[in-house]
Amino acid sequence: MRYANALVRELQHIKQLAPEKKVTSIFFGGGTPSLMPPAAVAHVLDSIASLWPVAADAEITLEANPTSVEAENFRGYASAGVNRVSVGVQSLNAADLAALGRQHTPDEALAAFRLAAKIFPRVSFDMIYARPNQTVAAWREELSMALKEQQGHMSLYQLTIEPETRYFDLQQAGKLVIPDDDSAAALYEVTQELTEAAGLPAYEISNHAKPGHESRHNLTYWRYLDYAGVGPGAHGRMNGLATVCEKYPETWLSRVEAQGHALTEQTQLTAVEQAPEYLLMAMRINEGLNIKRHAALAGRTIAADKIDALASLNLLREVDGHLQATSRGRPILNAIIRELNG
Repeated sequence: MRYANALVRELQHIKQLAPEKKVTSIFFGGGTPSLMPPAAVAHVLDSIASLWPVAADAEITLEANPTSVEAENFRGYASAGVNRVSVGVQSLNAADLAALGRQHTPDEALAAFRLAAKIFPRVSFDMIYARPNQTVAAWREELSMALKEQQGHMSLYQLTIEPETRYFDLQQAGKLVIPDDDSAAALYEVTQELTEAAGLPAYEISNHAKPGHESRHNLTYWRYLDYAGVGPGAHGRMNGLATVCEKYPETWLSRVEAQGHALTEQTQLTAVEQAPEYLLMAMRINEGLNIKRHAALAGRTIAADKIDALASLNLLREVDGHLQATSRGRPILNAIIRELNG
């Protein structure tokens, strides 16, 4: 409970920064939250409810690794108040799971997901694609298998090589070949084709859901609304205040125990500084960027000639006062955002 107690202490500090808030969603993510004992999760949830009012229909999500050990805690998490689980299946290919450093097999992952689906009202099936040497045909087969298991939501992320990881070291040494841009684009197209056919269209670049199954917590980020971040490496945005927590768990823990929090950055962002963040997040989702809200933050409107040029290429459209990336524009969204932000 030492870790959970530290989370509570940091929450108590955050309360001073954002006293007049109502909690509509809670997300236990990053690292391996499913290693937390259910009693620790209950303690954190009870503490949140003592600090802020919590909506009766609040979405409470926990990211879970699908090992048999962690799956044993599912019923305990449900009793604690968790009502949504995001299961990190990642792959249904045993060799790729091993290469990704995962501790579960495809059979264990499916067993854990099926158990979660029986216990929780909402479950996400999470996978990574564009893995080394992955072909379009192999991904089509693998995703088709996953779509038969899904329960209304899938997070499907293209593999990103992060520094200080085994994959990064292998890539730097020339021992790892990931799909090139054309192959990655083909894998993306297959992802859109199969999920749409299964009734799970993308509501965000990498997230797919049946209507009503979208992650309400993640939509808070993408809509650039307020959220508090506690725990190692957590970020927060509250009334324009940007916060960052110490990223190394042991250092974070010692700092919280010593001073009540481990915030390493607290920056009050101006409206102009918030504008590009809002643009970056809002363009990821289907509903897109509220043009008036962005203009109010930026102090200027996006140049009409930029919008018209992108629209003429069928990369962007304007709908009910919102700018939205088209299906053709989504694969090159970063380039579109750079153009709009320039």
